[in-house]
Amino acid sequence: MSSVRDSLITSCGRWANSSNLVGRGLKLPAYWPGDDVGKSDVFPDSITAGRQIYRFGYTAVSFVTLGSAFASYLSSTALTVPVEISTRDQFLFSGVAAVSFGAAIASLFNPSPLSLVPVFVAEPENDMATTTGVIRRDDSIKLRARGLTKITRHPLILPVLPWGCATSYLAGGRLSEFLLFGGLATYAVAGCAAQDLRVKKKEGSVGTVFSPDSVQNDEVLDDFFRSTSFVPFVAALDGRQSVKEIILEFPLLGFCFGTFIGWFIEKYLLQYLL
Repeated sequence: MSSVRDSLITSCGRWANSSNLVGRGLKLPAYWPGDDVGKSDVFPDSITAGRQIYRFGYTAVSFVTLGSAFASYLSSTALTVPVEISTRDQFLFSGVAAVSFGAAIASLFNPSPLSLVPVFVAEPENDMATTTGVIRRDDSIKLRARGLTKITRHPLILPVLPWGCATSYLAGGRLSEFLLFGGLATYAVAGCAAQDLRVKKKEGSVGTVFSPDSVQNDEVLDDFFRSTSFVPFVAALDGRQSVKEIILEFPLLGFCFGTFIGWFIEKYLLQYLL
């Protein structure tokens, strides 16, 4: 699969180059600084252009596939009766779904280097404690495990697993729910495993900060990978991470906010489905 992916990225880069899209001097807007590789340039070279076009195409195909699956799901549920669950179980599964949203939303403030979520910092004014008010992008911050990434190296995508299982029951507990939401959960776990495999194979293109020829980032990524775990809390249980540090660094505000928002998202989603 990796060789197919690399071939597609290369083909996209060649297409962008032949279409005269590379090196046109296009810039990102000032409010969205670029990463350390491409800076603020849009399609500065064929490799970057190929990767970005591939990601756009991958996203588009994913949305079309998910949309088709969701349409089929709605058609099938119209002919069947949902399984009733007790008030206690409904509250329990709703809590699991809300907490899953909370973890995923909190990870936007505590992202993993294996994700595409950027990190922004305030530009310091010389060596003083004050800042200039200028925001710059610094994805290298993600290379240091902290908070959520000390729990799991996949804090954004892995919460889809408990969310999918809980929503399968909340939405009706029928075969169609387990196929759709359980399928999303399985896909999320497989995607996280594929990211880990790319790190092990040293492909480099696993996140926003890395480039294949960046030896330093590659070494730091290896250190991050060795000090963190795929399964939540395993790195803490085997001594690679400190439970105390996890508690102190945990993005509690983002998690609480995400859980609060997640409760309502799940509520309105179920109202639409049921």
